[in-house]
Amino acid sequence: MLKKQYRWLMVFAIVMMLFIASSQVCLAQDGTLVDVQKYDRSIQIMAMLLVGFGFLMVFLRKYGRSALTATFLLVSVAIPIYMLIDSTGIFGGAKNIEVDRFILAEFAGASLLICAGACLGRLKMYQYIVLAILFIPFYMMNEWILAKNGFGLIGSGAFIDTGGSILIHAFGALFGVGVVMAITAKKETGIPIESDFTSDRFSMLGSMVLWVFWPSFCAALVEPALVPFTAVNVVIALCGSTLATYVTSVGLRHKICISDIANASLAGGVAIGATCASANHPTAFLIGILAGTLSTFGFAVIQPKIEKAFRMIDTCGVTNLHGWPGLMGGLAAIFIVPGIHVGAELAGIGIMIIMALIPGYIVGRIVLASGSIKRHYDDSVEIIDVSQD
Repeated sequence: MLKKQYRWLMVFAIVMMLFIASSQVCLAQDGTLVDVQKYDRSIQIMAMLLVGFGFLMVFLRKYGRSALTATFLLVSVAIPIYMLIDSTGIFGGAKNIEVDRFILAEFAGASLLICAGACLGRLKMYQYIVLAILFIPFYMMNEWILAKNGFGLIGSGAFIDTGGSILIHAFGALFGVGVVMAITAKKETGIPIESDFTSDRFSMLGSMVLWVFWPSFCAALVEPALVPFTAVNVVIALCGSTLATYVTSVGLRHKICISDIANASLAGGVAIGATCASANHPTAFLIGILAGTLSTFGFAVIQPKIEKAFRMIDTCGVTNLHGWPGLMGGLAAIFIVPGIHVGAELAGIGIMIIMALIPGYIVGRIVLASGSIKRHYDDSVEIIDVSQD
């Protein structure tokens, strides 16, 4: 049973989720009204960033308050920096539609939160801000190259990634891998990453908020006529990954692992992103099943081996939820999207990997040079414990 002081948070989050969901209305195809419709989806994305990602990361038993604070700070840095840089036209020209720029800034914020999940609990609070300031320009450069013909490397529109499987999810995960490879000390590998009943319940709440609003994330900028089809595709993919996660988790661990359910169940939303507006419903379900299976296998089998081999720690397992499924979704587009430029798709994925890992490592070294935290995964380092006053 949840402690009394936590119950109001659960009730507030659920009420807010239902309120936002009820605000979505069908609008005419007039330009202004379509922008308002996009705004509705943008607010649902904001719920994903703050409530979804925020609570998903409170699984750390002693770091929940810091995880939520870091989420607030990361989003608050990402959105204005993206919009400021975009307004200068440095990376492909400023957006004429304000709500489009806002949604793209939210996408950048989502990728940043994914990156931060890899090093969660091992940075001082101000270092999350440093990470955000350095991450956003690299994210925008990658977006410019892959989606806006930056440097003339990939033709405009040739790279297919409607819902950000590669641009948002895989980039954030691999950038985070670069960061943790730079900041992880040998002594850290033996520090336990602990959760408890309460932290796991709140993590599941965050996962469910993400699950509910993921269709709006993928459909945020698609053509109005494709919004319903895209949304249904995403839900079907999420259903597939949720079912696959349960089966695979029980098969590998012989019991249900709640961290698998909270994370790998979302892998379908990650993987369907690239083809969310073009795959048919059965294919979307299959992508979800494959993504959920791959993600769960990553958490149970792949992650321990990679962490041991490279002496790094991926706190939230972002490679398993966002990395492998994101790459899978980008590759799936080659077989699903009619008339796709295969060379451009493969080149885009390769460029993304380089643009994520190398700058991620450099940024990690910069962050590390700014100081190190005294105790890992512990709120008391920087947050006042009111109960002790």
